[in-house]
Amino acid sequence: MAREVIDFLRPRPGGRYLDGTLGLGGHALKILEACGGECFVLGTDLDLDAVNLSRERLAEFEDRTFIFQDSYRNFDYYQEKLEWDKLDGAVLDLGVSSLQLEKAEKGFSFIIDGPLDMRMGKGAGFVSAARLLEKISYFELKRIIGQYGEEPMAGRVARAIIDAREKKGIRTTLELAEIVENAYPAKRRALARNHPATKTFQALRIAVNKELENLEFFLNKIVDQLGPGARIVVISFHSLEDRIVKHFFKREASGCLCPPGYPVCGCGHEKKLKILTKKPLIPSEEEIRENSRSRSAKLRAAEKI
Repeated sequence: MAREVIDFLRPRPGGRYLDGTLGLGGHALKILEACGGECFVLGTDLDLDAVNLSRERLAEFEDRTFIFQDSYRNFDYYQEKLEWDKLDGAVLDLGVSSLQLEKAEKGFSFIIDGPLDMRMGKGAGFVSAARLLEKISYFELKRIIGQYGEEPMAGRVARAIIDAREKKGIRTTLELAEIVENAYPAKRRALARNHPATKTFQALRIAVNKELENLEFFLNKIVDQLGPGARIVVISFHSLEDRIVKHFFKREASGCLCPPGYPVCGCGHEKKLKILTKKPLIPSEEEIRENSRSRSAKLRAAEKI
């Protein structure tokens, strides 16, 4: 959804933009091209491979790009370091990238065998999925799979993982995928549209990288770092992320948040955003044909008042 991102951001010469999930630098490159190479981009990504590849891709604009290996939740540290007062726009493209899915050693894929890792950045202080599964209780694992994976078979899957763990450790992605697949009743496996491990892997990835906490933390900081008229664009890939963005935009686009019936406002909340997308935008059929992984993407945008 690169075109939609640029349409909402409206990059201009001299502008300062944040690409919080830099990946391979695709959005950053489009931003720079849209302003004729005359704007500036601050990019962050936890994945060192992504950081190195994006630096190569953006080498033509090396004097206009400032790239750091870190979580987007810490963007304001680098903004201050660069002495940027306010941002003119920000974009987050959430979820796991093709680079991460296709490299077995990163441990995200249930199709390619690799160590059960799932950390987006190994130097970020997170524990791997294998370590997480070593000591987690059945009830906590069931909660994670049910809440973060929205998996209706969460109890069966969690029990199967705990039982397998007690017999031997779970160290590889295909070991875990097989355990989850076998936890499904045969009839349900036969009717499943996606691999039975899809939701469990999503849930563990979210838990390992604290993805929802990071998104909420970021959103609560970004609005005050945007200048008047600046825009924020967020692309999410599952309902939990989209719900967080939707509710945050709605809250910040409202004035008083006091319960109905209060005679006098006591919250002091001020309207800070104008929502630009009444409903989330989804990829076109053409884009889905070109990139099947985009099919679940939802884009929301808002403007700082």
